[in-house]
Amino acid sequence: MKKFIFILALTTVLYTCKNDVKTEAVTTPEKPEFTIVIHGGAGTILKKNMSPEKEAAYKATLEEAIRVGYEILKKGGTSLDAVQKTINVMEDSPLFNAGKGAVFTNAGTNEHDASIMDGKTLNAGASAGTTTVRNPINLARAIMDNSPHVMLSGKGADTFAEEQGLQIVDPSYFYTERRFKSLQRAKKAERTELDHDDKAAFYDSDIKNFKFGTVGCVALDKYGNLAAGTSTGGMTNKRWGRVGDAPIIGAGTYANNNTCAVSSTSSTGWGEYFIRAVVAHDISALMEYKGMSLKDAAREVIHDKVGGLGGDGGIVAVDKNGNIAMEFNTAGMYRASMNDKGELVVKIYKE
Repeated sequence: MKKFIFILALTTVLYTCKNDVKTEAVTTPEKPEFTIVIHGGAGTILKKNMSPEKEAAYKATLEEAIRVGYEILKKGGTSLDAVQKTINVMEDSPLFNAGKGAVFTNAGTNEHDASIMDGKTLNAGASAGTTTVRNPINLARAIMDNSPHVMLSGKGADTFAEEQGLQIVDPSYFYTERRFKSLQRAKKAERTELDHDDKAAFYDSDIKNFKFGTVGCVALDKYGNLAAGTSTGGMTNKRWGRVGDAPIIGAGTYANNNTCAVSSTSSTGWGEYFIRAVVAHDISALMEYKGMSLKDAAREVIHDKVGGLGGDGGIVAVDKNGNIAMEFNTAGMYRASMNDKGELVVKIYKE
């Protein structure tokens, strides 16, 4: 009888354990094979100030860009290639403050900054203040791959780009009437017009509150490698060779296979706040040293650290497990994400 009771008890325990294991397996989320996330700038982006046509144009370009990277990842391409080619699409669009749509400096020129980082090797490349390279992110990639340096700037960076066979254009390629008018209004007002400042709408009567921003992309590929990239034209009416956070590794861009990949976009707080807060690396550090989740780390850095300094803006990020974050402390951020199942999310406003 005792033997029978023992066998019955043992059977019950094994059955319970089996069910427990089965339940746990069912509720554990499946890690995606690959993921890609992009941003096109953050700021005071309000639906009431956005025409249906302009909203559709933004969403269409965001979708076009992210699908380029998605196809690369789907076919087994690297996260670095996906990030670079996705940013190319946004650099070629006048909608965003990068490449073709770059804003003007006080001197009436367009000066571009960009950076890219490989999460597998921690190798990185960046350029600042270039004026003739059609796609600055391509220069950042060339610096990473083909030079012993991390960052090149100004005429030297333009020369390197030409030697690398990158597409060089006359500076007039970057001219857009709307951007030039924004510069004239900024000069007239004797102020620095911020990339996404709500007050800038007062001077940009053509487009009211339509904000054009820094672009960025982060990706996780099938091999478990992360990458991040950022590209910008900076801020309208900037002087003295000013450089913001976008080309600064650790501030505007960071990728580490042990944690995450991050691309940031500053708003009315300027990129200076993002440099001082070392935003992109700080998110990674909170994950690595404090064991925080990507979502919690991003929230703490953007809302508590950057917000505490008086800055604003946002980030897009993906961690080593394919979890994503699109965190911002502004009224909106142009953003999109896409996973291995082809599920596309495109958003503009805070929801």
